[in-house]
Amino acid sequence: MSDRTESSIVIDAAPAAIMSVIADLAAYPQWSDSISAVEVLSVYEEDSRPADARFSLASGPIKDTYELEYDWDDNNSVSWTLTKAEMLTAMDGSYTLTENGDGTTTVHYQLAVDVKIPMIGMIKRKAERVIVDTALKGLKKRVESSSSGSV
Repeated sequence: MSDRTESSIVIDAAPAAIMSVIADLAAYPQWSDSISAVEVLSVYEEDSRPADARFSLASGPIKDTYELEYDWDDNNSVSWTLTKAEMLTAMDGSYTLTENGDGTTTVHYQLAVDVKIPMIGMIKRKAERVIVDTALKGLKKRVESSSSGSV
C-alpha cells in the first residue's frame, strides 16, 4: 500500500482558520460530498480536538463505515490512520499547512487507501484522487466562505 495520492490547494486564510475547519469533523458532511456522517468518539483533553472518529463514506467504488485515529501538530499538520473498517484495510492520510506570507496558506493533502476486495491499482488511485480533490475543493470553499462571514 505504498502508493498514495497527493495534491495541494491555496486557500485565502491563515493556517489556524483552516485547521479549525479541518478539526470540526462533525461538519464534514456539510462540505465534503463523499462523507455522509461523522461521529467523534473521543477528544484530546488538552485542546478538545478529535482523537478518534467514525465516518460513513461513499466515493465511487469505495463505500464504508470506518474509524480513524488522529494526531494533531498545532496549526501546521494533522495525520490520521485507519483503526477499524468493514471494506477498507487502509485510509491513512495527512493535511500539511504552509503559510505563504501573503495571507494565503497552501494545504497539502496526502491519502493512501486500500480495500479488502481485489481492485486494480489504477481504480484505487482514481478513487483516492476523487476523495482528495473533492476534500480540498470543499475545504477551500468552506474556509473562504467562513472567513467572509457567510456560513
